[in-house]
Amino acid sequence: MNANRIKHGIVGGLVGGVVFGIMMVFMGTLPVIGKMVGYPNAVVGFLVHLGISAAIGGSFGLLLGPGVKTRLGGLVAGTAYGAVWWLLGPLTLMPLFLGMGLGVNWNPAAASGMLPSLFGHVIFGAVLGLVYHRGENCYLVQWGRVEKNESREKPHLRSVN
Repeated sequence: MNANRIKHGIVGGLVGGVVFGIMMVFMGTLPVIGKMVGYPNAVVGFLVHLGISAAIGGSFGLLLGPGVKTRLGGLVAGTAYGAVWWLLGPLTLMPLFLGMGLGVNWNPAAASGMLPSLFGHVIFGAVLGLVYHRGENCYLVQWGRVEKNESREKPHLRSVN
């Protein structure tokens, strides 16, 4: 069961990552993401971003997945998770990976300059939560589970005449 939650979270993270990645093209931040691994260009930045998005999605499925029962629940949980990752990502970990030190963006001026990133993280989280919910509750997935369960051997009943 955990594997399905992680898998659906990864898919949600990748879909949300593509949406957010398109936004990042217009914000011009993909080269900065690439710089974290030593290659400051947009293509590498996009690939690193997708890897991070998949990992965040998998952790969403593992940590919050059991609580996502409705579309609205997925939307709220995903949005909140995206906002938390804005605090952890661009405000905390990214400056550390770029050699700027920990907490350099934890001031009002720096944080207000990163409001477009907050918007992107919230959109990422909303897409993640909705896609996760859809994956967990998709009729095709449920049909496949039912079909698998029905394929088991059933005990035969003898008729008494």
